[in-house]
Amino acid sequence: MPLLPLLPLFHRLNREHFNGTLAVGSSPLVSVRWSNGRLRKTAGFYRRGPNVEGEHGCEIVLSSPVLKLLPQSATESTLCHEMIHAWVDLVLHSREGHGPNFLARMNAINAAQSIFQVTLRHQFPVDAESPRWWAICPSCSRKFPYQRRVKGAACRKCCDEQNFGIWNSRFLLVYEPAK
Repeated sequence: MPLLPLLPLFHRLNREHFNGTLAVGSSPLVSVRWSNGRLRKTAGFYRRGPNVEGEHGCEIVLSSPVLKLLPQSATESTLCHEMIHAWVDLVLHSREGHGPNFLARMNAINAAQSIFQVTLRHQFPVDAESPRWWAICPSCSRKFPYQRRVKGAACRKCCDEQNFGIWNSRFLLVYEPAK
């Protein structure tokens, strides 16, 4: 299925489930766009901050690789999920993630219609990637898959069990390329 234009969908969902509060007239309070193709593990996200483009410094980005082959209901569900994050942030002025305001709005939207269901986590198919690195704990020899090397990462189990849950350089992970 080809990618849908997101702005008309945003305005429809805003009218139906947010009483128009995510826009002033025809101008959304948050920019909405498809990803450039690099977002491959998650269906979408909402973010806000000084480095975010757009008039209001906040945006909703949906994954074109994840959603392009799925039915329209997957796009609607994902966009609505991210719109709830924007509504909690911009309208309620709360930073809560999937807290009580988010859950209450999600449940109200799901009860009000049956076209799609908003969920906390998507179950859409994503390509599994082989790890690029294996991180190995020098103490317990456990191996962890990583896509990139993370400076200062330590074995949580060893820190918990041998250092009262406090990070310690004795448990710094050593990286080996995956084969």
